[in-house]
Amino acid sequence: MNQPAVIILDGEQLTFEQVLAVAYGTPGRPQVLLSEQARRQVVRAADAVQQLLDCGTVAYGITTGFGAFKDRVIAPDQVRQLQRNILISHSVGVGDPFDQPTTRAIMLIRANTLARGYSGIRLETLELLLGMLNAGVHPRIPQKGSLGASGDLAPLAHMSLPLIGEGEAELDGELLSGAEALGRAGLAPIVLAAKEGLALTNGTSVMCAIGVLETVRAEQLSQTADIAGCLSLEALHGTLLAFDPRIHALRPMPRQQECAAYLRRLLQDSQFVRSYDPSNVQDAYTLRCIPQVHGAVRDAIAYARWIFTIELNAVTDNPLIFIDDQTGDVEVISGGNFHGEPLAIALDYMGLAVAELGNISEWRIARLVDQATNTHVLPAFLTRTGGLNSGFMLVQYTAAALATENKILAHPASVDTIPTSANVEDHVSMGCTAALKARAIQDNVERILAIELMAAAQGIDFRREVHGVDAHLGRGTEPVYRLLRAHIPFVEEDVVLYPLIEAVRCCVASAAVVTAAEQALSA
Repeated sequence: MNQPAVIILDGEQLTFEQVLAVAYGTPGRPQVLLSEQARRQVVRAADAVQQLLDCGTVAYGITTGFGAFKDRVIAPDQVRQLQRNILISHSVGVGDPFDQPTTRAIMLIRANTLARGYSGIRLETLELLLGMLNAGVHPRIPQKGSLGASGDLAPLAHMSLPLIGEGEAELDGELLSGAEALGRAGLAPIVLAAKEGLALTNGTSVMCAIGVLETVRAEQLSQTADIAGCLSLEALHGTLLAFDPRIHALRPMPRQQECAAYLRRLLQDSQFVRSYDPSNVQDAYTLRCIPQVHGAVRDAIAYARWIFTIELNAVTDNPLIFIDDQTGDVEVISGGNFHGEPLAIALDYMGLAVAELGNISEWRIARLVDQATNTHVLPAFLTRTGGLNSGFMLVQYTAAALATENKILAHPASVDTIPTSANVEDHVSMGCTAALKARAIQDNVERILAIELMAAAQGIDFRREVHGVDAHLGRGTEPVYRLLRAHIPFVEEDVVLYPLIEAVRCCVASAAVVTAAEQALSA
């Protein structure tokens, strides 16, 4: 039996792929350990914090209060109570808890930033966090309550509560008190030392975790949208002429060109597209402009991947501990790396872009079901006996409702701010809100694309009556059509449709649609 892989954290080399492996645990849940270099760095910084205490140095969050209490000096015998209090007082999150993959990603990313050795956390505390991750002790973290500066305070406080035997955590599917979850996993709570409560709670790990998971999901949805658009084009007897590389070379947007090339590969050898027809020289924008629209979405997603690749290995808490390699002198510097603005803007941008995938997909669905709009290529509402049967009339309603909701969700969170902590923290990023909105948008687009795929497959079956039952689709779209028909039937007369929508949504969410096309294209 193969043992799970091991991921070694050093604070500098964490990748998207490693986050996915830890979050989803497929094919096996890897163990996460610290590199020897990271262990040395962490110990060195913790020793530096103790040196500051021994010298009586006044340093924010170590010997002072937090936020508006930054000028309140804390007595040496109250330093440990101060760190416990930050976890207790900041655990004010509300709403549903994060799912297990997101929680695991949060824990991993927080551990990675602490492994850099600028935060002052002790080795035993960081190793307990990793021990929880490796044992499957998952803190219950409410989704709402973060302003995105000073980072994700409330959710990270909830993440950290079980470390001190407080809060709640899930273990083997059971929700337990933090202390009981640790005990069942063979772990013991700790008493926090100076700087540790602040190090655990101050930073962007929550919005970063959601950002990484949703960026990967957006990449998959973008590819799925390309495939769905091609199937719709075939169902509507569209033309490939608008994807001619010469057109896109004259507007050299790289991802527009990449999208056009991918569409050509998907539709290669299709007998369902039309060649030049002087009576029908061009398609509607939702077909003709797929490279321009989907390509622009690819740009936004690529920007998000760039941002989160950097943030995965960034130190985002405050203050930071700097140690002179020559003299050993310790300096504590307060800054603002906890501010989530870079992530918030990237998440807003990506959410808005993916919403556009939903918009264009919804109108392709409308064309598929509207006999007048598709110029009688397909029967009204994709049913033979309209009137008696409503066919696909109402699935377009659902897609329209989801697309409209996305227009509201696409309003950027990052342009909003609200002062807190008696105006000391007077500009916030709302990055976690941007992340949650991006996730909600993608939930909706996942369903819109499922409806488009379902409607396109229905339309293709009607087109086969024109082209012949042996006519084949494109090289990449034919296997996707077969995948869809393996999960849902042709709808001959009205049936309850929501289980069919869910079946196709599962194919989209599991990447089965993308995998089917990719395997055919790489064969």
